Amino acid sequence: MYINQYINCYMVRVGIIGCGKIAQVRHIPEYVDNPDAQIVALYDTNAARAAGLAGALHAKAYATLDELLADPGIDAVSVCVANNAHCEVTVKALEAGKHVLCEKPMATTIEECETMVKCAERCGRILMIGQNQRLARAHVKARELIAGGAIGKVITFRTTFGHSGPENWSVDPGRNTWFFDRSKAAFGVMADLGIHKTDLIQYLIGQNVIASTSRLLTLDKTDANGNPISLDDNSFCIYEMSGGATGTMTASWTYYGEEDNSTVIYGTEGIMRIYDVAGHSIVINHAEGGKTMMDLEAIQTNDNQTKSGIIDAFVDCLVRDVEPLIPAKGVLAAMRAVFASIKSSEEGRRIVIPENNL
Repeated sequence: MYINQYINCYMVRVGIIGCGKIAQVRHIPEYVDNPDAQIVALYDTNAARAAGLAGALHAKAYATLDELLADPGIDAVSVCVANNAHCEVTVKALEAGKHVLCEKPMATTIEECETMVKCAERCGRILMIGQNQRLARAHVKARELIAGGAIGKVITFRTTFGHSGPENWSVDPGRNTWFFDRSKAAFGVMADLGIHKTDLIQYLIGQNVIASTSRLLTLDKTDANGNPISLDDNSFCIYEMSGGATGTMTASWTYYGEEDNSTVIYGTEGIMRIYDVAGHSIVINHAEGGKTMMDLEAIQTNDNQTKSGIIDAFVDCLVRDVEPLIPAKGVLAAMRAVFASIKSSEEGRRIVIPENNL
């Protein structure tokens, strides 16, 4: 289906584009852990950072992005740059014949997202997006249970993702982080954490967001000068879904305590709590009484970065030459919902997304 002219059955040769925190805590260690992958190239605008990592990995640090992409010995790349460069870098990589794993959010406009999808199709290359919430074991199991009718028809839901903010986590910590710079990030918590839970709720219940009524606010975060950042640090969304369910999605950079990455789904025959009850990854409260509790795995947090599965899934689809688990085209509906939510907040009205109606 895809043209894997460089990939043999033993090793996928990978380039890392952008060597910040997400590359260092997820992409690089997960590629190193995968027996079918080898990191052979790195590029970052911070040349010293790329060189230091390259030395440790016995890989090559490239002086420019174009030089890396021109190397025929590189099969695939991870795009881990700032949001505003996702589309440009991804398109360049695809046109250079590389398969691409791009970090979320996919891009900064829906037009850019669609351009990326069309480019991958035109170039005959795989483009996968790092929506790793789909791969958490409890989420995979919850989707299976919901589809099997474990809580009946889904009526409503609440899904939340909140932590203390990127200034406490990024590779250059502090209030000068690029996450607070509109020219690089384009948008705030809605596209950092909100895209995860928007994509996830669609995945879990098998329904797309077809309308959003949202408020995106800056409640607490300040820049290095003590002024409120120009991006949202809290997002509150009411989502109407294609199958009739309606619920809420909350994303926050101001949870100054334990990280919250929970989802609760209310159905006609019970309530499912996912990563919401301490000690149990899934708890089902049955309408007729009784509980079912499942202990699958703890959710990842910024303080507990376990293996996400996203790199293994990307490498596996390249080795086996099959459709990726999270193809870029399958993320368009979630990105439309994000952009609709931003528009809803800006215009103070409900925004309908007809393209998402299944």
